[in-house]
Amino acid sequence: MARLTYQQLIDRHLGILQALQYPSGLFSASKKDSPTGYDKSWLRDNFYETIAFEVLGDWPTVEKTYKALLQVLLLHEPKIDWAIANKPSAAFQYIHARFHPETFNEFWESWGNKQNDAVGCILFRVGELETRRPGCLLSSPQHFRIVNKLIRYLDSIEYWQDRDSGMWEEDEELHASSVGACTAGLRSVSRLPHIFVPEELTTAGMESLSRLLPRESERKFVDLSLLSLIWPYDIVNRDQRDEILENVEYHLLRERGVIRYKGDKYYNKNPDGVSEEAEWTFGLSWLAIIYEKMGGKAKARELLKNLITEDTPEGLPELYFSNSPEYNENTPLGWSESLFIVALYEMDRN
Repeated sequence: MARLTYQQLIDRHLGILQALQYPSGLFSASKKDSPTGYDKSWLRDNFYETIAFEVLGDWPTVEKTYKALLQVLLLHEPKIDWAIANKPSAAFQYIHARFHPETFNEFWESWGNKQNDAVGCILFRVGELETRRPGCLLSSPQHFRIVNKLIRYLDSIEYWQDRDSGMWEEDEELHASSVGACTAGLRSVSRLPHIFVPEELTTAGMESLSRLLPRESERKFVDLSLLSLIWPYDIVNRDQRDEILENVEYHLLRERGVIRYKGDKYYNKNPDGVSEEAEWTFGLSWLAIIYEKMGGKAKARELLKNLITEDTPEGLPELYFSNSPEYNENTPLGWSESLFIVALYEMDRN
C-alpha cells in the first residue's frame, strides 16, 4: 500500500482518537456520549490510547494525560495509604481502574475493578517516559511520593500471587498478564532517581510469571491479553514469545479480529454463550505491531490489510460479532484507534 494511503489513514484515525480526550487530559474509552458507560476513563485504556501520540512524537498530549493520571492517584492517596498499611481483602479496597474524566472520582458500581495490571501499566509508562525525557512527569516531590507508594502498594497486595479481575474485568484469578504488567512496571521505574524498588519484588514477579506461562491463568490456556507481555512490556524470552504467538494465532485469530479467549461470553452471538465469541479489532493491530518489530513485514501487512477492510465511517469498533459484519456500539474504541495508528506508522516508516 502506498505511503500516502497509510498517512491518510493515520490522519483520519488520529482525529477520531483526539476527539475522545477531555480537557482534563484523560481519554474516554469510546464516544463521550456513549450510553454503555464507555464515556468514562480507565487507567489501562489511557495507557494504550496515548501510545499513538507517543510514536508520533506528540509529547504535549502524552504528558498532559500522564500528569492527569498522577493527579488521579494523588487525589486517592489516602486510599493507597490505607491499602499499604492494611492488605486489602475486598475489591473496593483496591485502586480502582475507572474514574470520572473530569472530577477524577471513582465509580462505585460493583464490577471487576480489581485490576492489578492497570497499576503496572501506569508505572511502566511513567518509567519509560521519564527515562527518555527526565522531568517531563515527575516534577515535584508529590509525584515521586505517589510513584513510591504505588510500589509499596504492589508489595502490600503481593501482586505476584494476588487473584485479580485482569485485563477483561472478569473472574478473579492469578493472571499472567497482570503479573507481567506489574513486574514490567516495577522494572521500568526502578531505573529512575529517588524511586526505590526492592529487588525481591521484581524477582517474585518473574518467578511467578515463569510458573504461569504459557497459560494466562488456571482457567485460560490462551488469552489475547498475553500479547501485552511481548509488546509493549517485552518481558518474555524468545521461546515464551513464540509459544504465545503460536497459541494466540492458532486458537484465537479470526477474520475481523482476535477473540479474547475460548468461551468468552461478552457479546457472544450464541444465546448459550458457547463458541461464537466476539472478534476484537485491536487484536489484529497488536499482532501486526509485534510481527513488524520481529521483522515479519509481510505478515504484518496482511493483518493490517484485513483490519483496513473492517474500518467503519465512525472508526474502528471494539469488536465484531462472530463471523459477522455487525459490530457493537462501542465505536470507535480509543484503544483500537491507537493501536491501529501505531501499526500503520510502524509499517509506513519502514
